[in-house]
Amino acid sequence: MMQTGIFSGYFPYELEKTAKVIRSHNFNTVQLDMHFKDMDLSAGQITRAKCDLIRDTFRDNHLPICAISAYTNIVHPDSGERQSRNALLKEILANARHLGTPYVISETGTFNPDSDWVHHPKNKTEEGWADCRAVIAELAQHAYDHGAVFLLETYVNNVVGSVEETLRMFAEVDHPGLGLLMDPTNYFEAHNIDKMDATLNHVFDALSDKICIAHAKDVKRSGDDKTEKHFDIGDDSAAESHTFRGVGEIELPAPGLGELNYDLYLQRLARKHPNIPIIIEHLDESDVPRAKRFLEGKLRTNGV
Repeated sequence: MMQTGIFSGYFPYELEKTAKVIRSHNFNTVQLDMHFKDMDLSAGQITRAKCDLIRDTFRDNHLPICAISAYTNIVHPDSGERQSRNALLKEILANARHLGTPYVISETGTFNPDSDWVHHPKNKTEEGWADCRAVIAELAQHAYDHGAVFLLETYVNNVVGSVEETLRMFAEVDHPGLGLLMDPTNYFEAHNIDKMDATLNHVFDALSDKICIAHAKDVKRSGDDKTEKHFDIGDDSAAESHTFRGVGEIELPAPGLGELNYDLYLQRLARKHPNIPIIIEHLDESDVPRAKRFLEGKLRTNGV
């Protein structure tokens, strides 16, 4: 059966309290966010001792860490900003095994200077593709050198957004240090959201063998609000990846609040990954019980 987990970042407390609160919801795994009120995990401050403490605290609370968040714009157009962002990502990759998992996740980036989530024309050019491919190849090799695996989380507005672009990147960076985070909601746009089942089947027909970890959120049309949407999760220092809820035609709410065909999603995911961790996201702490009931109800209904 699939393991139900959640991002630790939706619980903005000290390390020990974070683990205890998550466990009180009966989760059995977490995607780790390097963010606790009582610990400095900024660039240059990630030590073996801190990693051991984090890993052991979650283990003591029966919450093994299945993956680590390192979301950043890996192709930021400002060279200095890109270097500093990717240096922290590499630092997390180098310490992943000390935290108990090889898997470290980031999106594939955009050349938009003002947002990690908004499209830029260069994203869909050969020049932009080659730039992004070089960064991903470097990160995959760095991950491999440290016993880790760099997982791409694709998103329609980033350089790698479509199924075809994802396949191309894995063909051109054919490396054991590279894997895929599966979140099917990230492949939906205005042109395919009304073709829900066909799009889901296309995603899994093409990409099932690349998947390492899965996410659980939802997708729907955004209505009149086409702006970049963020949600207050009760943490002024929360990562933008946790407050983001979509931009343009598509909104990305918590699981059970949109149009994703969860039955088909879970059936296709379980076909080749029957024991995969599936991590709930895009919510705040108050919505955790509802989202967990929804996801586990779907898992139970589908026998996975």
